[in-house]
Amino acid sequence: MPERSERPERKPRADATRNREAVLAAADALFADCDSPEAVTMADIAAAAGVGKATLFRGFGDRTGLIHALYEMRLAPIRRAIEEGTPPLGPAAPPLQRVSALLDAVLCFKIDNRHLALALEGTGGDSPYAAEHYERWHGTLQAALERVPGLADSNFTAHALLAATRADLVEHLVGREGTTREQMRAHLAAFTARVLEP
Repeated sequence: MPERSERPERKPRADATRNREAVLAAADALFADCDSPEAVTMADIAAAAGVGKATLFRGFGDRTGLIHALYEMRLAPIRRAIEEGTPPLGPAAPPLQRVSALLDAVLCFKIDNRHLALALEGTGGDSPYAAEHYERWHGTLQAALERVPGLADSNFTAHALLAATRADLVEHLVGREGTTREQMRAHLAAFTARVLEP
């Protein structure tokens, strides 16, 4: 009996992967260069990626799905560092150092990806605090705060500290008031230390 030849990988699968990468790269560039995240439409992204709008909706569902996918792609190195326990983001770091490092990572990400972060925070519906990305950051930060000696309410403290990294605040301070990246980082580190000092 002749051996059944292995089925070659179908071309549409390779095309789909290529299209996804092209769409994410196009969206990344458009959000980086835009004046306002609301100005970036699915039609703009499709045109920049060289694909039809139907390809975007098939691959990502809607604009919110595309924004989430792009956010996750950009955030992957930070998430890996947290999950793999890379100092000072990993759980083995001293609690105060880890809390400060986590907040600094969130802040730097939002400074570097201001319009993407604004677009993401605008997809939370009635409450940005119910969004998956917020719940994930809050849970990670709360777990770190629970190891800080003498801290009474890690849940509220995590919310309060994350409020200092909201994308709309970052956009206001960096985009409108001209606060530099290093000034923002220093302000947040000092604020965190004041909140958590014994």
